[in-house]
Amino acid sequence: MQVGVLKEIKVLENRVAMTPAGVVALRAHGHSVLVETGAGAGAGFDDAEYVAAGAVMSDARAIFAECDMVMHVKEPQPSEYGMLRKDQILFTYLHLAADEEQTHALTAARNVNIAYETIQKADGSLPLLTPMSEVAGRMAIQQAAKYLEIPTGGMGKLMGGVPGVEPAVVVVIGGGTVGINAAKMACGLGATVYLMDKNLDRLRYLSDVMPPNCITMMSGPYAIRKLLPQADVVIGAVLVPGAKAPHLVTREDLALMRKGSILVDVAIDQGGCFETSRPTTHAEPVYVVDGVSHYCVANIPGAVAMTSTAALTNATLPYALTIADLGWKEACRRHADIRKGLNVVDGKITYPAVAEAFGLSHVPVEEVL
Repeated sequence: MQVGVLKEIKVLENRVAMTPAGVVALRAHGHSVLVETGAGAGAGFDDAEYVAAGAVMSDARAIFAECDMVMHVKEPQPSEYGMLRKDQILFTYLHLAADEEQTHALTAARNVNIAYETIQKADGSLPLLTPMSEVAGRMAIQQAAKYLEIPTGGMGKLMGGVPGVEPAVVVVIGGGTVGINAAKMACGLGATVYLMDKNLDRLRYLSDVMPPNCITMMSGPYAIRKLLPQADVVIGAVLVPGAKAPHLVTREDLALMRKGSILVDVAIDQGGCFETSRPTTHAEPVYVVDGVSHYCVANIPGAVAMTSTAALTNATLPYALTIADLGWKEACRRHADIRKGLNVVDGKITYPAVAEAFGLSHVPVEEVL
């Protein structure tokens, strides 16, 4: 198979879908690799490293025209929609349930779209979302700490406080990968952390592994509203795989919060879990509603591209090799986790939550295999 690695063109997105080591692995399996010129620069990999690994440097139009499978990190941008080809495999993060325009563009392209974020193992884990969730959870606290400072519009509170002065109160909604990583970082800085989840077994586990300054709580509208008046930081870390995120903090709820507090919506890729959330970029990451700052960057890990790219390739490469070795149909027939990654195939929406989000028809995945 001929595999193409595209340069990211989303605003200030510096990750790349594959490291030179990944190129070596694909070449060892007999595949050829085209890499867009400059694709790895933001992550610390220059073109010469890709050439030394056996890749051919090319441009985006040639990669879309020639490759059987193209790999991105983020979803294709509108300028790329017209280059997608029928039957070509697109392997990347898609987050379609929050993006109707892209959903229609992919159905029109009649290509094969495999989403990193919906590949799911039998135990319910999301192996290609996990590494970026780890990064995003940790970065959420770094950003929250910065935006509590007065020069960035915050109330002027130090996340960990100092002896004799109380630390910040951080509320983390969602005890999954993002949530536990955010809570660990906040606890490490010395904040008082409330970690919320609606799964009692998960809360028992979190109570066992988290430090004493982390208080676990059953999540729900009443419990969230009760914490908002004392919260300096709220991290939105909820996830319904492949589906639009539920709104857990409403516009009305903002009146309960103090001026200069900060909401960090890590679920913004899936539509956001705060009613007042809208996607932002690293160029303009924050806006204010009713005195409360909102950090809603849709590609948080892109700011630490060197770390993120290595972590992402560690996770995606085995799947890319399987798809390239077997072809997408056979890979999906043999591997249930990859089968769950199919979102849109030949104009048909095969992931139920995407169809449901926009009231569109859903075709069972078995029908396209």
